[in-house]
Amino acid sequence: MYSKYCSIRFPLWKFLTQPVFDAHYRISLNPQYFWRVHRIEVLERCLKMPCTSQHYSD
Repeated sequence: MYSKYCSIRFPLWKFLTQPVFDAHYRISLNPQYFWRVHRIEVLERCLKMPCTSQHYSD
C-alpha cells in the first residue's frame, strides 16, 4: 500500500534492470528486500549531502 506521506516510490525500472550476471552486484529477486535496500541507499545518500544550518532570529 502506498502511503500519502511517503515521497519515495518503488523504483520499478531499477528493479527490472538489475545486472543479473555481474559478480560484483548482489541481485535481489524479492521486491520487498529490494525496496528495503533501496530505501537504505537513498537514506545514506541523503546523509552524505552537505547541510547548512540556517539561524532564525525571533
